[in-house]
Amino acid sequence: MHLVVCAKQIPDPETPPSAFKIDPAKNEVIPAPGIALVLSQFDGIAAEAALRIKEAAGDTKITVISMGAESAQQAIKQVLAMGADEGVLLQDPAFDKGDPHTTAKVLTAAIKKLGDVDAVFCGRQAADWDWGVAGILIAEGLGWPVSIIAKGVTLEDGKVRVQRVIEDGYETVDLPLPAVVTVSNEFGEPRYPKLQQIMQAARKTVTTWKAADLGLDPGEVGAAGARLKLERLYVPEKEGKAEIMQGDTPAEQAQQLVAKLQAAKIL
Repeated sequence: MHLVVCAKQIPDPETPPSAFKIDPAKNEVIPAPGIALVLSQFDGIAAEAALRIKEAAGDTKITVISMGAESAQQAIKQVLAMGADEGVLLQDPAFDKGDPHTTAKVLTAAIKKLGDVDAVFCGRQAADWDWGVAGILIAEGLGWPVSIIAKGVTLEDGKVRVQRVIEDGYETVDLPLPAVVTVSNEFGEPRYPKLQQIMQAARKTVTTWKAADLGLDPGEVGAAGARLKLERLYVPEKEGKAEIMQGDTPAEQAQQLVAKLQAAKIL
């Protein structure tokens, strides 16, 4: 069996909001100095789901794929340290400044190139832009069934059984293989690799594929193929106003407060 995990490298979500800056002319986030890039937390959980299936089924290979800059190898190697077997980095200037549609197009082409994939695992959403549609678009591109926001995933009788989160609980669905599953935080925490596993992963070579390797026209991916146009990117401005209630005693201040609330028709 061959499983694929899609992983994305993002700015550390624990970064203080004050560290983020926007370039309004380019509609881009200015990288915060000294802030580490990390594996998106939901993708780590997706990797955990694939690893549990590997442990239960045996004779299973896991390939982790990431699209991004050279630094995205670190996200790949984190999943390799968790227990994945191979890594593929999708890196090409043609992939830059795309949208969810072009991202899914590139990932879909990479999965097709692997050729023998039985299931694809994605995080429920990337923890930076929070689109939450990559898994669905990959399934559409592959022509495979998909189940989203999974809290439990197992293989039973040649099918993938998914417990997916819904508004008032969860439901269980069976998908024929091959299939795509997006995994949610309700699944549980991903494992933390041991030092020896981290060292072994650091020595592994990650294969790099460009648009030409995937048979993709540069005009169909990245900014050239994007269907979504970003009109404005900005940091919301928050304004606050405070008024001190006058009075010599707490009772007089309370009366002033009540009068203000009544005037505003709140009371």
